[in-house]
Formats: sequence, structure tokens, C-alpha cells
Amino acid sequence: MSEPAKFAEEVAFNIEGLKADRDLQALSRVWVREIARHKYAYNFTWLGRPAIQFPQDLMALQEIIWRVRPDLIIETGIAHGGSLIFHASMLELLGGDGLVVGVDVDIRAHNRAEIEKHPLARRIRMIQGSSVDDATAAQLRALAVGRKSVLVVLDSNHTHAHVLRELQLYSPLVTKGSYLTVFDTLIEDMPADLVQDRPWGPGNNPKTAVREFLKTNKRFVVDKDIEAKLLITVAPDGWLKCVED
Repeated sequence: MSEPAKFAEEVAFNIEGLKADRDLQALSRVWVREIARHKYAYNFTWLGRPAIQFPQDLMALQEIIWRVRPDLIIETGIAHGGSLIFHASMLELLGGDGLVVGVDVDIRAHNRAEIEKHPLARRIRMIQGSSVDDATAAQLRALAVGRKSVLVVLDSNHTHAHVLRELQLYSPLVTKGSYLTVFDTLIEDMPADLVQDRPWGPGNNPKTAVREFLKTNKRFVVDKDIEAKLLITVAPDGWLKCVED
């Protein structure tokens, strides 16, 4: 066995151990619960723009993008644009004509200006509108035509109904071997008092939408290896791998 193969085997063994360690998983949930009260995800930038993501989740996305090599990445939810810049930087490393498309119902003028003047702006396109509107979905379907590999990230409105509709609209665009990542599924596992002045919470969130979606869609499976090796993630049960054409 080659040295790279031996190392990969060791990593796989480590991940299986993490899957079996219930105490460590519980401890990680406690850590996430407590750090969320301090808006931990707000502390980080990617190439100058606030990303509002856990660094651990960006590491996982980096691994997926490098392995899948998508030529189109769709993300719902733009905020300050750090995630768009992250995706664009990965596509820049891959080369080719890869494109990132961000969708948001309200793209603030100052955020748009900062994104558009970024050195990686040429790889980014923004669409202002609701991600569950038919007109928005039609634009994204048109952009996906002819693309060999498409990856989708959902991170906008976190209600059950909204995320379920996003899953129904955009899952057909995801290509076999690629991923549909649903962020903030952790809401289901957090205390209700962590979510204030929002329409979502335990029982009404991205994880409940994923569960309903997977009851009828067999193209996707939850990649538990990603969640296990991260331990710290906002997307438990949200790393969906496309296993069928």
C-alpha cells in the first residue's frame, strides 16, 4: 500500500472513531450552543469580506470543491459576500471558467459595492430576489445549462417551508458526485432561546426540511463522515451528497 493510501486509511479509521464517540459529539454540541451566544460565526473574514461561517465548515467546503471541481456554485443568501468570495477563490485555483452565483432577497448597496470591486468579482454573479420565486429559479436553471459539475449551498431564510422549497427547486441542478449543503440545520438541536426575533426555531428549520426532503428524494444521502470529522459544524445532517444522475 502506498504512503498516501496508508494515510487515507488512517484518516478513515479516525473518522469512524469520532462517529462512535457519543460523549465527544455531545460535548461538541454544548460548545456550539454556548459559542453561538457570542455570535462566533461573525468573527471571520475571507479575503477581506465577512464570511459569517464557522471556519470548520469552510474547511469542509474547500475539500468538497477541490474533489468535485464544480464549474458552477450556487449559494442562496449573500449577506456581506464572504462566502461568495470564498467560493470564487476556490474556483480561481481550479482554473477554467467556473462561476459563483449568489441569490439574496435584499442585496445591500454597500455589500454589492464591496463585492463588485473585489479582485475575484469577475467570477461572481448576483441575483436579487427570493430564492423560492419561480423567476429566480428559472435564471439559475439557465445558468446551469451546459455545466459539467454543479454544487449548491443553501443559507438564506431558515424556515422549514422556505428550505424545503429551495431543496425542491435546486436539487435537480446538483450533479452526481457533487453536494447540496444545507446550513444551519443545527437550529433543531439548539435551545429555543438561541433564536430570537426570527420565524425559525426547533421544529421549524433547515434540518426538519432536510428530513422531509429525503423521504421522497433518493438522489441524495447524508454524508455523515463530514459531520463526524468536523464535530464543530452548523450543518449536522446538512452535507447531502448526490449519488444518482
